[in-house]
Amino acid sequence: MSGGVDSSVAAALLVEAGYAAVGVTMRVWGRSEGPEPVSRFGSCCGSEAVDDARRVAERLGIPYYLLNMADEFDRAVITPFADTYARGRTPVPCVACNTDLKFGSLLARARAWEAIAVATGHYARVERDAHTGRYTLWRARDRRKDQSDFLWPLTQAQLAAARFPVGDLTKPEVREHARRLGLVTADKPDSQEICFVPDGDYRGFLRRRDPGTFRAGAIVDVGGRVLGRHAGVAGFTIGQRKGLGLSSDRPLYVLNIDAETSHVTVGDAADLECDRLVVSRSNFIAGSAPPGPVRVTAKIRHNHDPVPATVRVLGAGRAEVVFDAPQRALTPGQSCVWYRGDEVVGGGVIERGSALTPGQLG
Repeated sequence: MSGGVDSSVAAALLVEAGYAAVGVTMRVWGRSEGPEPVSRFGSCCGSEAVDDARRVAERLGIPYYLLNMADEFDRAVITPFADTYARGRTPVPCVACNTDLKFGSLLARARAWEAIAVATGHYARVERDAHTGRYTLWRARDRRKDQSDFLWPLTQAQLAAARFPVGDLTKPEVREHARRLGLVTADKPDSQEICFVPDGDYRGFLRRRDPGTFRAGAIVDVGGRVLGRHAGVAGFTIGQRKGLGLSSDRPLYVLNIDAETSHVTVGDAADLECDRLVVSRSNFIAGSAPPGPVRVTAKIRHNHDPVPATVRVLGAGRAEVVFDAPQRALTPGQSCVWYRGDEVVGGGVIERGSALTPGQLG
């Protein structure tokens, strides 16, 4: 229970269905952090959110616990987040939080309590195939709120123990349930930011955590000509246009980030288009990689509409995705998620390689 309306209604629906539910909030801030977590984690899992979650649990008549998971959160989410930016990539911390914490260590604790599953307020759906016995992951009924792209690494064992009670509801329906039950979170605004980054200022967060992350370097064009200087590669992402600090007679975009040389390459919008990418850490929800190419629709960032593509397994956890039409700003570190209709086929983490060279197609 994050203290938001979605997890509150998820708990309420379980209680209404007759389950013996236990409310749990992960405390992801340390005792040494002082008063900062009140604002830093205020919208999700912070002290104010904990109060809201506890009040919802009392309203529902279920036990409630606050679990200290600060060390695990730092190890599994914050440290990789910072390290990924330091390597010139753009991470998706929600994926690690779901995989390693909510359906990792929290699921292990739930089993120790003899609980059959972990339920969250995610907008997604899990079903079991009657013919194969395998578990499948599906997009939410409310496409605008769908969060299935944050869940692509889940294994069969994790999906078997995952429950998403609001996955078949729209956001207005969720809020109506909360109002009907008199839950304090009914009209609480949605959290729009990374929970551990105050005010969305990830650069400021990274500077405070590890000032060494920001090592000055050159901004160059595709020919290697120096156009300007920057304060560190962690301040950039592929496709970025604003905040480059350059004077130019045409729009310039970040095309490539080289952490080893501290070079940030910029160029025209057309140079951002690529027709293929390679992912690492690939996962196929069915549990095994397909023997040949698979037709899918592929999503390269959270707010990207899936587009037609073909996925081919390369081995060692890697797969190649070839798009029917070139896509813009394929960003290392982001997730590429594959769908067949509303079913999630799988996904992987976009990596840099020759297939990602800006403007090089075929």
